[in-house]
Amino acid sequence: MLNAGAAEVRVFSRDEKKQYDMNVFYAGRKELTFVIGDVRSRDALREAVRGVNVVFHASALKHVSKCETHPSEAIQTNVLGAQNVVDVALEEKVEACVAISTDKAVKPVNVMGMTKALMERTVLAGNLSRRNNGTRFGCVRYGNVLRSRGSVIPFFRRQLSMGKKLTITHESMTRFLLTLNDAIDLVLYAAHNASGGDIFVRKAPSARIVEMARVLSEEAGKPLTYDVVGVLPGEKFDEILLSEEELPRTEDLGDYYRVHPWWSAKRPAAVNKEFSSGDYLVDAAELKRLIARADKEFESMEISGSEFSKF
Repeated sequence: MLNAGAAEVRVFSRDEKKQYDMNVFYAGRKELTFVIGDVRSRDALREAVRGVNVVFHASALKHVSKCETHPSEAIQTNVLGAQNVVDVALEEKVEACVAISTDKAVKPVNVMGMTKALMERTVLAGNLSRRNNGTRFGCVRYGNVLRSRGSVIPFFRRQLSMGKKLTITHESMTRFLLTLNDAIDLVLYAAHNASGGDIFVRKAPSARIVEMARVLSEEAGKPLTYDVVGVLPGEKFDEILLSEEELPRTEDLGDYYRVHPWWSAKRPAAVNKEFSSGDYLVDAAELKRLIARADKEFESMEISGSEFSKF
C-alpha cells in the first residue's frame, strides 16, 4: 500500500513492539502512521479509523488450540471486536471495509472457526444497517499462507535445522496453500470489487501435510522421519472454502470465487461441489514449485530481513 500511492497507511494494533520496529525500519515514510490499541476498544478504533477511506480488518485470535482453551477470549476479539469495527466504520462513513476470514469458518468444528464464521456474518450484516450511508462491507477467505508466521514451512524447517523429528498430527490431513502475494492480491481484489455483502475466495491448491514434510526433508538433504502426535482439539482432516449452502450463490471469476450475499437475487450456480482441500491435491513437483515461489516472494519483500519479521 505504501508503494501504491496511498496518502496514508495507518497501522492499528496492540503490538507496540512490531509498531516500534516498523517505525524504525520505515523511518522517513511520513505516510505511514501508527495507532496502538485493540479492536476490543471502540474508542481506540475511532482514533484509528477517523478520516480513512478503506479498512482492512485482520485482527484475530487465530490459533485453533488456544481458542479451544480460551473460547471467551476468542469471542471478545473475533466476534465482539468485529462488531466494533463495523460500528466504527459506519460512524466514520468509510468507503469499504474488508475482513479477513479463513477456511475454518466454513462448516466450523472448532472455536476459532465458529467465531470467524460469526465474524463473517457480523461484518456482512453491516451492509444492511440503517446507519449505512454507502459503506461496502465484504470478506475474504483463504487457507494457510506459506512462510507466514506460525505456518508449517518455518515450523518444519526449524525442526529439521535442529535435527529433530518432524511432528505431524495425522498422515491424511490436507490444507489449502497460498503464497503471501496470492493472499494480498485477494484482499485488494475484494476492496476494489466488493459491492457489499460479498465473500471472495481465492482458488488455491492443497497438499497433504505429510507430503509437505517429505518435500522439506528432501530440501534439507535429510530422510523423512516424523512422529504422528495425534489430531489436536478442533482440527479437521480437510478444510473447506465453499460450502454446499453457498454453491447456488457462487460466481466463478477465474482466479477467484465470489459468494453473493443471501439477500441477493443472484444465483449463478457456477460451482456444483464443495471446495474442499481433499479434492485439489498437488503432486510433489508442483508443491516444490509452490514453496519456491513462496520463498522468492518472501525474500523479495523489503521487510524479510528486518527485526520485526523475526519475532
